[in-house]
Amino acid sequence: MAEEENSSSKPKETYPLFSFSNLNLQGLGFGLFGSPEKPLPPPPPCVEVLLSEESSTVKSNAEPIVINDELTLLKGRVSTFDVFGVANSDLLAGKYEGGLKLWEGSVDLVKTLCSEVREGRLMFKGKRVLELGCGHGLPGIFTGLEGAAVIHFQDFNAEVLKHLTIPNVKVNLMKKLSQQHFLITNKTDMSISPDVRFFAGDWSEIHQLLHCGFNMDQQKATDDPEQKGCDGYDIILMAETVYALSSLHSLYGLIKKCLHHPSGVIYMAGKKHYFGVGGGTRQFLHLVKKDGIMEACLLAEVADGSSNVREVWKFSFK
Repeated sequence: MAEEENSSSKPKETYPLFSFSNLNLQGLGFGLFGSPEKPLPPPPPCVEVLLSEESSTVKSNAEPIVINDELTLLKGRVSTFDVFGVANSDLLAGKYEGGLKLWEGSVDLVKTLCSEVREGRLMFKGKRVLELGCGHGLPGIFTGLEGAAVIHFQDFNAEVLKHLTIPNVKVNLMKKLSQQHFLITNKTDMSISPDVRFFAGDWSEIHQLLHCGFNMDQQKATDDPEQKGCDGYDIILMAETVYALSSLHSLYGLIKKCLHHPSGVIYMAGKKHYFGVGGGTRQFLHLVKKDGIMEACLLAEVADGSSNVREVWKFSFK
């Protein structure tokens, strides 16, 4: 389902509904009673996408997204048909995972992060940040505006990074980066710090490329305090990543490999339930609780009638 167009030139917030009405659920691997009817295609290879690989064939049209009275971000708009040859689809499992669409949770997450910063409960300056399933990358971009030292963006599709994430990063962070003395070669070309990087691939394999911390299974097997202090990301962000029940274990496993212990935190935005595909924030919470090494705190709940009830959670090590 396509995003709604602004009816006037005045900047507006738009919250497109998460809908699977236009999808073939059997094509997603769900047969009767939720059992897979046929295997999914293999995921695309994990790759790092360079800043210079920004698409020159499909241009995104920047639109304002009002976060609050003090912050407006710009986000591009490109069609799934132009990029993937697929019209009016939110998701084709194994091929396209919805990254070209701005989901409500992404904006919910930025708003919550703003509140946390304003209330003095969160600071990004000097922090290492990973945004999983980034799509437009607005939460990660916000951390750059707040002084994050490392920002890594991950999405399932390299095409999403090339056509949307990288242009969004450029248009939102160019002024900020220039003020911090990063090299700008001309009005249309810029060099972003090596600490801003982009990675594409499946959650079950992408740890091979990401700046990973240590595996929690290894931590359980050792009492060495140096091993327990291995580097990883200080903050992991994710919005609308828990929609598919089948991918939750891979997502959580990746987080445990990448999150710094013991001070790393996760901020997650999503819907309580994603009807038709079995996922939701409560299913992810159940997985975390069963594992027993992290605790969860509800930061925000959004019930505005535009979609299922949405939530923003914070996870930290016990």
